[in-house]
Amino acid sequence: MDIGVAVLAHARNTPGATAAFEGDRSLTYAQLDERTNRLANTLQGRFGVRPGDRVAVLLRNRLEVAEAIVGCTKAGAVYCGLNFRMSEDEYRAILENAGARVLLTEGPFRELAQTLAAEFGLAVLDVDSEADWSLADASAAPPPTVHARRPEDEFCIVYTSGTTGAPKGILFDGRAVATHAMVAGLEYGMSASSRWLTTIPHNSSVQITLAPTFFLGGAVGFHDARGFDPAVFAAEATKRAVTHTYLVPTMLYRVLEANLGKADLATLTSIGYGAAPIAPERVTELVNRFGPVFSQLYGMAEVASIATMLRQADHQRIADGKTGLTASAGRPSFLTDVRVVDEQGADCGPGERGEVLFHTPYTMLGYHKNPEKTAETLVDGWVHSGDIGTFDDEGYLYIVDRKKDLIIRGGYNITPSEIENVLYSHPAVLEAAVVGLPDREWGESVLAAVALREGAAATEEDLQQHCRAAGLPSIKVPGQVLTLDSLPKNAVGKIAKRSVVEIVTRAGGS
Repeated sequence: MDIGVAVLAHARNTPGATAAFEGDRSLTYAQLDERTNRLANTLQGRFGVRPGDRVAVLLRNRLEVAEAIVGCTKAGAVYCGLNFRMSEDEYRAILENAGARVLLTEGPFRELAQTLAAEFGLAVLDVDSEADWSLADASAAPPPTVHARRPEDEFCIVYTSGTTGAPKGILFDGRAVATHAMVAGLEYGMSASSRWLTTIPHNSSVQITLAPTFFLGGAVGFHDARGFDPAVFAAEATKRAVTHTYLVPTMLYRVLEANLGKADLATLTSIGYGAAPIAPERVTELVNRFGPVFSQLYGMAEVASIATMLRQADHQRIADGKTGLTASAGRPSFLTDVRVVDEQGADCGPGERGEVLFHTPYTMLGYHKNPEKTAETLVDGWVHSGDIGTFDDEGYLYIVDRKKDLIIRGGYNITPSEIENVLYSHPAVLEAAVVGLPDREWGESVLAAVALREGAAATEEDLQQHCRAAGLPSIKVPGQVLTLDSLPKNAVGKIAKRSVVEIVTRAGGS
């Protein structure tokens, strides 16, 4: 069973049920089934897509995303969703890695898509082109490939920024996606009556939002993820009687600051959150204002983000005075084995610190075209997170140190070396270090420390403008650049990031 077969079944059993919506537009399951049959036949007939071929999707959060993922599935293609917030160079790295045959895009990205298509030999399918997206010339009959996909076949590649700076392609098969969808459905209490509003970029929502909704026969909505407006979000949730959603901490902070109350989100029975650090006192404030409708997840993209859950029952305990749980990552999710181990690989006891490992039936197959990194992360079936954690006596996991130097800002992974490389390209910069510090709104803020070449000069504004001119998106441009005579080093001469954090903090960066 995959989501193509699931949509086909729902179209037969509940043809008039809403399958997808965006603003005032919507599709029933009967309509989604017919449209995705036509899209699958178009991919195969017009573009020569065969089972296992990659189809890249560069769209904002909009209704056509539902058509794209189901159509790709029915065609037997491997779905490669692209985050619409990435840079042009990141798209190049992804397309080089994926080896996509077709790029599905829209008007705002049309010029970029044509440029990339010329470089990589891609065909372009434009959803804003009537000639392309009418699909009228394609058959509405299910293609033979609808029932040909097997659980072990590759299903999707999820691209996420990694510690090397280049996006990593995390490859999943159909079995992993289906299993994870059922786990997500159980954790979030989903059913055929669920209406999930997708607020984060859709490429991060395949297993958590899209797949479980389509398997269960619910409705998935698409909300513009750019410039989150809490009042607009609340109005849309009310209008569409939304029952489920997922918000990153930055969005939750804005909901609090907008003074929205329980009545403004009355239809919501489940609000998931995670993907970035969140201030414990804000969790308490959220529960006190909206009730225990929250579920926090912790994990990695390599296990489709769900490894442990701080469930609604745990948030009820927070409301009842167990406020210490606000700092917890929760307990292991269904079908998930979570361990904390020491340097020898032995399990740590309660209160003892060690590396957090995951074992799930929905773990990635590996990093696409990167066997070395796969072997480093996935050892004997266990995913090594690099995070340092500890269990308490009740089995709750606490993360006490972030993995490596990765900065998580507003749910987006930022690699310091990428920004450091840009700073190093400035003629005045001799040394550079980029670090993340806790931020009440964004989870973490991006700060830099530099040492300038002798006799050179560059202001904070000069270096920030240099980062923008180099193509860094605003979320990666350092909010503060501190100039030092020399950056601190460790015993082997390497820049000591922890010392940089201390210096920046003392200088008022926190």
